Amino acid sequence: MKDTVTQTGNYPWDHNRRFNAYSEYFRKLFGERVQKVSVNAGFTCPNRDGTLSTGGCTFCTNDAFSPSYCKAEKSVTAQINEGIAFHKKRYRRVSSYLAYFQSYSNTYASLERLVDLYGEALKHPAIRGIIIGTRPDCIDEEKLGYLRELSRKHYVAVEYGIESCYDDTLRRINRAHTFEDAVDAVKLTSAYGISTGAHFIFGLPGESRDEMLAEAGIISGLPLTTVKFHQLQIIKGTVLEKEYLADPSGFQLFSWEEYLGFIVTFLESLNPDIVVERFTGEAPPRFLTVSLWGKKRSDQISGLIERRLEELDTWQGRLYKEIF
Repeated sequence: MKDTVTQTGNYPWDHNRRFNAYSEYFRKLFGERVQKVSVNAGFTCPNRDGTLSTGGCTFCTNDAFSPSYCKAEKSVTAQINEGIAFHKKRYRRVSSYLAYFQSYSNTYASLERLVDLYGEALKHPAIRGIIIGTRPDCIDEEKLGYLRELSRKHYVAVEYGIESCYDDTLRRINRAHTFEDAVDAVKLTSAYGISTGAHFIFGLPGESRDEMLAEAGIISGLPLTTVKFHQLQIIKGTVLEKEYLADPSGFQLFSWEEYLGFIVTFLESLNPDIVVERFTGEAPPRFLTVSLWGKKRSDQISGLIERRLEELDTWQGRLYKEIF
């Protein structure tokens, strides 16, 4: 990672928020607000189709995280059009969008199919780039070479579901890849000059709070552009729900106050060069087996976290140099 240089007050970024915010990153990059539009292109995952395992990740029900307009039977163009109409109700001044290939592993196909799908999205006049959610074991140099060429004219980002830095956890939640696989994928993607993101879940069974906090140091050493953090949510119909109902004592779900304190401490040790996309997951209440946070939305949570950072006069990376 590049050395940080203080640009605004105590912060190594050129805005006055207390964390390296995704929205500010995009404003600087595009000169305006851009909005992601989710796309379900009909992919699956190697831990679903029997290639590596079956059943998928124990925490996953895709319907809980996908907007209603994302249906694989619709074309990419149709989903983008419906997504833009959906977001226009809330973000009336937004005119530029990024196609977010969100559902399942969106590089788990032949290059020919990927060229067709990504190409269709980029032909849309309102789309300025693509964000591709996938697994660390579903990428290779041929695909990255193609994405590098796309990135010469468009914004291109690859986001990897990593979820945990610990192999015991990854086995328990049926990820069917190792953390070393994730590190290799992140390093290779970054080496191709492509914006590289990662997703992590806090509260997975078997992990202590100290182990989760220690991940700040591990993540900080990776060549990541962005990170997305989720608190563990128990989603109805998942394998994880069955495990939870059988033995709730095996889970340490965060209350809101616990998570607020945890994420502030985590941020203090996180490399300030890494852009934080979000702090929490947000599934509709009807999908949740247990709800500890009430009706807080992700944007409200972000504001509450920033307020706590202000109260404590701290910020992302405040302790980074001291620790690392």
